[in-house]
Amino acid sequence: MSQGTSLETEMVFSSEQNNHQLDGSVQFVPNNLRELIFEEQLQKSLVGWTLAEREGSFIFSDRLLYEKIYELLGNGALKPEIVEQAIEKLIASNEFQPIQLFQRLENFYQRWCQGEFIDAAPADNLPQKKMSQMLTQNISVGLRQVDIDTGLNVMILLLELHRYAQQRDELKEEIIFYPSGQPDIENFFTSQLLRVINYSDAIEIGNFSNVVGEFLRGGNFSGAYLSDANLTGANFAGANLSGVNFGDANLTGANLTGANLSAANLGDANLSGANLTGANLTGADLTSANLSGAILIGANISRADLTSANLSSTNLNAANLAGANLSAANLTDAKLSHANLSDGILFGANLSEADLSHVDLSYADLCRADLSGADISHATLKGANLSDTILFSTNLRHANLTAADLSYAKLNGAKLNGAKLNGAIILGADLNGVDLSGVTLNEADLSGVTLNEADLSGADLSDAILFGTDLSYANLSYATLGGANLRGAIFSGADLSYTNLSHAILGGADLSDANLQEMTWNENLTWDGVRGLDTAVNVPEALKLQLGLG
Repeated sequence: MSQGTSLETEMVFSSEQNNHQLDGSVQFVPNNLRELIFEEQLQKSLVGWTLAEREGSFIFSDRLLYEKIYELLGNGALKPEIVEQAIEKLIASNEFQPIQLFQRLENFYQRWCQGEFIDAAPADNLPQKKMSQMLTQNISVGLRQVDIDTGLNVMILLLELHRYAQQRDELKEEIIFYPSGQPDIENFFTSQLLRVINYSDAIEIGNFSNVVGEFLRGGNFSGAYLSDANLTGANFAGANLSGVNFGDANLTGANLTGANLSAANLGDANLSGANLTGANLTGADLTSANLSGAILIGANISRADLTSANLSSTNLNAANLAGANLSAANLTDAKLSHANLSDGILFGANLSEADLSHVDLSYADLCRADLSGADISHATLKGANLSDTILFSTNLRHANLTAADLSYAKLNGAKLNGAKLNGAIILGADLNGVDLSGVTLNEADLSGVTLNEADLSGADLSDAILFGTDLSYANLSYATLGGANLRGAIFSGADLSYTNLSHAILGGADLSDANLQEMTWNENLTWDGVRGLDTAVNVPEALKLQLGLG
């Protein structure tokens, strides 16, 4: 195997560079040919670096290996397609020794992270030696650039070896790469990777993500301290990011599909446009995080803290948010269809125009939340706290609001037809003109509620409490009011045709100008104190006879 590196190989990293001859003239080599040459050289080098001269001794000593690494990998960033092809050929090779290769490259990486090579004396400075070599070929490059390119390329190879090994039972315990170092009991957080990112970005903002970002998928970063890190567009798909501190980090457009972010700190992080489909965010801290436009389809966000987070236009369809804290969060236009928000805290959250169809909000706290214009059709809100909630023009058709608290809720223009409100508390709510046709309100407490001109046709109000409720000009045709407490209720101008009032309590109710056509009542119904019967229309003849009305 050649001890040197051919000029063609030296130049394959960057398509923007030309191949220079020793006399300084430029030799143009097609990109695909240069890449093919380097791909073969890389594969052969990875084999050669693990060849043993005798047992316990490699052909390439550590010093010579480090020099060869700088010679081969110090020219620019490795391309994904080249790495993929080289690794595939390496795996297929009979000479592939993954454990030895990993150990030798990992040893270089740790030394590089400590700055050992760039801080060495001039006679032993490998980055300087590589830079001088490139200058003789009329390639102008800085010392830091050479060092950064080499270190990041070794990191890429280690990440590839780690991903390969984790798919094989015989290797998964032998090859585990911790780019930020392995956490221990004394130091839960590790900052090595953050230092690498900042060192890389010293040349150009975003340099680390541009070079290594696509290779981070499936990596192990548990316990890393990455606060304020720039990881725009990074690919962390399937990565282990449990317990990582991403506070204030920039993860705009990052790929985090299937990643493990349990107990991670993402407070104030920018995740706008990020893809978190199927990610595990249980117990994560997302306070004040920017998740606008992010995709969290099927993500597990149970017990996470999303206080004051920006989730506008975020896709959370089928996500698990059980027990999550979304107090004061911005969820305008968010997609939450079929999501699980049971026991969630959404106090003061903004959910206007959000899609909450078929969502589970059982026992959730939505007090003072804004749900105006939201679609909550077919949702489950059993036992939910909706007191003082804004529900202007909200679609609650066929929603299950059993035992929900809607006290003082603003329901103007809300659509509640087909909803289940049995046992619900609706004290002081404004339901003027609201469509409640076909709703189930049996045993609901509607005391003092304003239902002027509301549509309650076909509604089930049996055993409901409507003490002092204003139902002026409401449509109650075919409604069931059997056993309801209607003391002091106002039905002036209301349509009570075909309504069932059997066993209702009517003391002090006002039926002025009400339509009583074909109304049903039982013989023992007490009419004492009922007002307005003299102006009611279509009073059944049997009732006139019973009450002695002419």
